[in-house]
Amino acid sequence: MPHILLETHSDINLEKRDDLKSTFTFLAKSKYDEKIGVEIEEKETLLTKVKKDNNDLIKLDISTRLTPVGLMKTALNDYAVVSKANILFSNTNSIHHNKILPEETYLKTIEYFTGEFKTTKEIWVEVGFGSGHHLLHQAQENPDKIIIGLEIHTPSIEQTLKQAKLQNITNILVVNYDARLFLEFLKSNSVGRIFVHFPVPWDKKPHRRVMSIGFIEEALRVLKIDGTLELRTDSPNYFEYSSSLLKHFKEYPNEIFKDKDLGVVSKYEARWRRQEKNIWDVIIKSTKNSQEPTFEGSFDFPKNLDIEKIKENLPKKAIIKDEFLVHFESFYDITFADNTKGLLLKVIMGSFNRPVAKNIIIEDNKARYFQGNPIVTKTNLEAHKIVIENI
Repeated sequence: MPHILLETHSDINLEKRDDLKSTFTFLAKSKYDEKIGVEIEEKETLLTKVKKDNNDLIKLDISTRLTPVGLMKTALNDYAVVSKANILFSNTNSIHHNKILPEETYLKTIEYFTGEFKTTKEIWVEVGFGSGHHLLHQAQENPDKIIIGLEIHTPSIEQTLKQAKLQNITNILVVNYDARLFLEFLKSNSVGRIFVHFPVPWDKKPHRRVMSIGFIEEALRVLKIDGTLELRTDSPNYFEYSSSLLKHFKEYPNEIFKDKDLGVVSKYEARWRRQEKNIWDVIIKSTKNSQEPTFEGSFDFPKNLDIEKIKENLPKKAIIKDEFLVHFESFYDITFADNTKGLLLKVIMGSFNRPVAKNIIIEDNKARYFQGNPIVTKTNLEAHKIVIENI
């Protein structure tokens, strides 16, 4: 992780400098560390300043880091310049501002799917594609489809994208995101098939399973008529659990198979077959069109906020609701470049399955989310209501 160790130094001067790419916009201090607001290439981010062995360590704020990483290295190097402190250690020398890896064409952020993603093609989705054998096979066999792969294991993502490049497969999109939340960002009746192949059984933590009543409901919303949700598992427990969910969807046809041959076998499935393990398929089919979901609410804040009252009354414990949480982790007193004062609040909010860390900036008694609003989801909007009730 890029960072710089500097000799102890006083607060930096926030005056804009034409010789630097970074503009330092504010200093924010708490009992434990400091945050430095940065604008670079019309993007905003935070650096963190902490004490280390009587010196000052300047590092990235993980929740606000930018890509490519060269931007963050530039911000760190520019900070070292304005600090006028001796550099004791730095790993920020290699900077490639315009470095774009070929696979980034197919590796997308969740913001891509909530904003610019548009297609007239039928979408297929694979949840937890692992080695990528099935994902790549489906993409090769169905070049007229867009195959979206969801995976949270970085090495699996890298290996699959490498294979896609070698095999000249161009109709896949990959995203590192929780499948239990991802379908919310797809349009109704836009998906032909959803594959959930060999998910983690989570026998001791069943609440973490992908398959649930809520997930099936959302899958049926995004599926076209005759589209299918297809579970494949070697776990008897997961098979029994998933089969039991079907009673909640009696109006939808379903099929159950044992040891079905799909024509493509991952290395893990091959191993299980050699061990003569049984493999089950549970398939449920959509039979009707669904309306587009609507989200009520906004991420607006009340006006004329009182900073001192907020600091005094801020909840110290997480606020837990049925589907989401809000936790005000810490606050920082801000000094802006024009010497006015403000407040930075760090809050964890949203769904239990994928909470987000957001920073709230309060300036001139007005609040906004740093780096933009959270993604528009039902749980984030509900969490925001709790946020504004407590500031």
